[in-house]
Amino acid sequence: MMSQGYVWIVTDGMANLLNSLNSNAWESMEGVIGVRTYIPRTKKLDDFRVRWKRKLVSDNPTLVDTNLNIFGIWAYDATIALAKAIEKVGIGNTKFGYNNESDTLSNYYMLNFEKFGIAQNGEKLSEALSNTSFNGLSGDFNVVDGKLQASIFEIINVIGNGEKRVGFWTTNKGLARNLDTKGLISNNNSIYSSSKNDLGSIIWPGDIYSIPKGWEIPTIGKKLRIGVPVKKGNNEFVKVIYDHSTNKTDASGFCIDVFKSVVDVLPYALPYEFVPFANHEGEMAGSYNDLIAQIYYGNYDAVVGDVTITANRSNYVDFTMPYTETGVSMVVSMKEDRKKNAWAFLKPLTWGLWVTSACSFVLIGFVVWVLEHRINNDFRGSPSHQIGTSLWFSFSTMVYAHREKVVSNLGRFVVVVWIFVVLILVQSYTASLTSLLTVEQRRPTITDVNQLLKNKMNVGYLKGAFVYGILKNLGFPDSQLIPYQSLGECDELFLKGSVNGGIDAAFLEVAYVKHFIGTYSCSKYVMVGPIYKTGGLGYAFPKGSPLVADISRAILNVTQGDKMRTIENAWDCFPISTPNLYGAVEVSQGTHCPPSPSSQTELNVSIYGDFSPNTVIDIVQITNQEVDSMNNREINTKET
Repeated sequence: MMSQGYVWIVTDGMANLLNSLNSNAWESMEGVIGVRTYIPRTKKLDDFRVRWKRKLVSDNPTLVDTNLNIFGIWAYDATIALAKAIEKVGIGNTKFGYNNESDTLSNYYMLNFEKFGIAQNGEKLSEALSNTSFNGLSGDFNVVDGKLQASIFEIINVIGNGEKRVGFWTTNKGLARNLDTKGLISNNNSIYSSSKNDLGSIIWPGDIYSIPKGWEIPTIGKKLRIGVPVKKGNNEFVKVIYDHSTNKTDASGFCIDVFKSVVDVLPYALPYEFVPFANHEGEMAGSYNDLIAQIYYGNYDAVVGDVTITANRSNYVDFTMPYTETGVSMVVSMKEDRKKNAWAFLKPLTWGLWVTSACSFVLIGFVVWVLEHRINNDFRGSPSHQIGTSLWFSFSTMVYAHREKVVSNLGRFVVVVWIFVVLILVQSYTASLTSLLTVEQRRPTITDVNQLLKNKMNVGYLKGAFVYGILKNLGFPDSQLIPYQSLGECDELFLKGSVNGGIDAAFLEVAYVKHFIGTYSCSKYVMVGPIYKTGGLGYAFPKGSPLVADISRAILNVTQGDKMRTIENAWDCFPISTPNLYGAVEVSQGTHCPPSPSSQTELNVSIYGDFSPNTVIDIVQITNQEVDSMNNREINTKET
């Protein structure tokens, strides 16, 4: 019971006698923690030890153990305390002797406590002894209610053939690493401390520095046999490592590191070993359903890996809570959405916006003509000349080349507002056209599952995964389903396409979608269609296993802390946020994903809003002009 995982703590009754043990006993007790009364090392104590040893060796030349333990120090201090108490009380009226004066000489030297008399000042002596206090060999000597008070305890750790002090403890301030110059606990505050950080490093039984968890879950003396999937690709999630020198198997990857972190959080030790689910050729010995079935058959105690929680699997095993996002979605490739033709310059604006812009130019020409033709000779002449001048004036403002002067204040106000609107329109058009000509415009090749079924396009899925059942339920025949073993192979199938025996779409779990798109560029692939809900990735245990609840609670502690983010960054499983056609998506810095399809619509809507105030101003100015004209006619009529 001195091996790894055990803890031994001895109290002062045993810890005070450690110095009297031989070397074999010391070695067998390595890792033991002891608590005993702290005896400060002073010059007085050192001098007494020298005198004690000299006297003891002189009187007992054959004695081997000449060390003075704490009981001898206490006995010396107790004798001094008794002497001080007698000095206070005095030695009068103290009678001790034998009642039978006729005892023989042999009986005289034999103690007989029953024949001792009772001292008349015994109560005074007891009271004086209780009030005695002085600085002795063991430190401050104080007796309270007949008991010697120990102000400070020291905590020691047995190491090799000796011991190491790891801290101190007092009833008032708890644990402390060191004492101050006055020999008191050096805590700067008055808070009671019970933190392990206030102690030095401890070597525990089994020569380990990590704190034992106290007990192990019963495994009938065996380690848990944990099955892990064997895969040729997707090593970021699960990777089986064979050590031929030691003939042992280990595993690594995102799923494995999460499991190891979860086990570390458990309040008890959980011994386990990874067992690869592989055949003689080193390949996976079946599907994921077959792997889960090994728990049901009793071949494995648990399964750890990229295993998805499904309703069918939960009939045979118990799953922990998921540690990744849930769902299955479709991934398709992107294609260039740019038609190379002579009318590409019309694409920055929609047809509705082109028509609105043209009507606005005509309206401005008409408004300026109404406000100017009565007082401005530039807008007079034949009807055809007036129409041409008005249209020329309005359309020439687009390049700020208008030559006609505007005389009226109302006309000038209209033109200023209109030129501001034209400035916004021209700049927006220029920016949009530049984006269309320089930035790569891409869109998904497939947007609906029904499109795949209708056109009989091939669909890919991870070999052995439960996604195959989802595709069958969607109506895909086996002739359209192509399995792959790694994300790299999936990328190669996309490059071939259905025509050349490849695929046009792939169904992946959301965790794999993020990794796939982040690895092979979000400008090349995109997630489309609905997300088919699943239970996410979890760990499988036998039905009724008591470990499920503890593992699930530990998963919460890991996923809600910084440890999960550290593991994700270490394996780079989720390098970006997944782009989606159904809403804006936040993308990590440094990635280049296509803009949201709604951006062009938002641009057009914003420009539409610029025409509204200008139109209102035009209407108000024309109305104002007509009212002034009517007033002038009435005045002229009255004068006539």
